[in-house]
Amino acid sequence: MKRFFLRLYFDNAMVGPGKAELLEHIRETGSISAAGRAMGMSYKRAWMLVEELNAAFASPLVASARGGSGGGGAHLTPEGEQVLALFREIERKSREAGAEEIAVLETMLAPAQP
Repeated sequence: MKRFFLRLYFDNAMVGPGKAELLEHIRETGSISAAGRAMGMSYKRAWMLVEELNAAFASPLVASARGGSGGGGAHLTPEGEQVLALFREIERKSREAGAEEIAVLETMLAPAQP
């Protein structure tokens, strides 16, 4: 089975499949803690990744409100939606552009061990 992973390294940030998935789960669940649970990560780890993303970009990617009587929650900002869309498009284009070469590399691999 082959999988394609892409990580983008910038001077002050790294964006990869894990952070993109976390953003997608935040969008779906409206919660950083629920997004972390969906990925099998601790609340603390999910928050740390969100803080990393928010600090790395000129505008925050995730906005959150504390819990309480009105409830808390989180959502992607317009910038967060844009970063996620751009990353997924870069992944798609990269996968398509390298499909032939990836297929050739796959034929060159030794057989998988049982």
